[in-house]
Amino acid sequence: MSAHNTSKTHVIELIALNRIATLIGNAVDLDGTLFRIFEILHKTLKMERATLLLYDSERKKLTIKASYGLSEVEKDRGVYRPDEGVCGQIFRTRSPFVVPDISSEPLFLNRTGARSGLNRDTVSFIGVPVLVNGIPAGVLTVDRLFGDDISFDEDIRFLSILATLVAQFITLNQKIEKKEAKLIAENRSLKARLHRAHGDHFIIGHSKPMQQVFSIIEKIADSTATALLLGESGTGKELVARAIHEAGNRHRRPFIKVNCAGLPETLLEGELFGHERGAFTNAHATRQGRFELADGGTIFLDEIGELPFSLQAKMLRVLQEKEFERLGGSKTMQVDVRIIAATNVSLETAVENGDFRADLYYRLNVVPIVLPPLRQRAEDIPLLFKHFLTISNQRNDKELKISMELLDFFNRYEWPGNVREMQNLVERMVILAEGEQLTIHDLPPPLRTRCNTPEVAAPYEPPSLPEQPEVRGLEQIEKDEIVAALKRNGWIQVRAARELGLTQRQLGYRIKKYGLSGIESFKTSPM
Repeated sequence: MSAHNTSKTHVIELIALNRIATLIGNAVDLDGTLFRIFEILHKTLKMERATLLLYDSERKKLTIKASYGLSEVEKDRGVYRPDEGVCGQIFRTRSPFVVPDISSEPLFLNRTGARSGLNRDTVSFIGVPVLVNGIPAGVLTVDRLFGDDISFDEDIRFLSILATLVAQFITLNQKIEKKEAKLIAENRSLKARLHRAHGDHFIIGHSKPMQQVFSIIEKIADSTATALLLGESGTGKELVARAIHEAGNRHRRPFIKVNCAGLPETLLEGELFGHERGAFTNAHATRQGRFELADGGTIFLDEIGELPFSLQAKMLRVLQEKEFERLGGSKTMQVDVRIIAATNVSLETAVENGDFRADLYYRLNVVPIVLPPLRQRAEDIPLLFKHFLTISNQRNDKELKISMELLDFFNRYEWPGNVREMQNLVERMVILAEGEQLTIHDLPPPLRTRCNTPEVAAPYEPPSLPEQPEVRGLEQIEKDEIVAALKRNGWIQVRAARELGLTQRQLGYRIKKYGLSGIESFKTSPM
């Protein structure tokens, strides 16, 4: 090569390297940037079919990460063992390799088939190793056409510089990906903490028992371990199951719920595992089961203690082998599903009685989580009530508050139905309330009778009438309470209303409702 041509080549190479360095300096996308680098090689230096192969440690193969001039099919075919062909030799020896004539080199495999339409007698091949901290990470290759007035040594020198830049770019990209993964994990943890106090599908609670539950959720969220949620009905087992799913690495995949007590045995099997066409009467089409729908995500098996004994063996197989057959089918289906089960009955007792398989119980009971009843987390009651009242006010377009007497009653109440009972109770009270404040008098009658606060006295019953509690209606009870309160307060409405936790307007409405306004001894203000 003449001195003039050499100088011209150096200038072109410097221009190409400057463009490539600028690309790398501003790059955020690895694949897109590599493609543009190889495009510069093609347009500036006439290097054809530039390809970067990287070592896949899991497959133990060299695979094409990026290229220019290859179709997707050709890229997929470009897979080599580290001891195979020219690329394998470059990777293994960490040394450049030149094939002046690919038609006469037995090590050149042309596995991609990209040169099938070319005259192989006119193509040469050049490859250099890509080293990261001195360790081979891949191979960078290009094609050259015979007749180009450029020496192979010149190409090797240029490509070796480029391979160093690419190695640095890959290393930087890997560090960025690790940092992003760490930030995503931290962000997910922060979201999980925030969701405990906010959101429709997350859990409210600052009490120590609930903090222990939150701690377990954080520890197991990213694992595949089966969790068994234990606790009374209404303690929020579905919310905990959803929180585990949302806080883990399956949060973008389905969360499927199945109530094992909600369907008869004949339908539950098809619901869980699906069925083939013609498996039973009216099975006019093949249908996927809940396990298939949950593939890659989480399935929540509520009331697992009610699972029929005949289905427990199939459930055990899914837990252990992650495989099953559809009802009426013979093809084995495989799924990747995280299982969370829940029960409000003692599975140990069911095992002792022979109603539940011991092996299934032990397989489910990998990570037991006991959800405390509401009466054991009394400090959470005000938070829960505020949450449900806010939601119910918004839903019913109201702005109701709560009286201290009612809140005191809630703190003393045993809550046999737990959080679900509170949610339903608040919704009912908000819908039926007539005033601007919820009081003990907005409680349903069965609960109102349990309230022993001084503000609520025993219903007034005239001595001249026989006691007939079994025939007294709710309106009569309320009327008697109003009469009793008025009598104790000297028939002064303001004082009676205050005792009953009502406004004077509310009391006046009830006096009119029950036809008490004609009693001449009623007074509207103190003398």
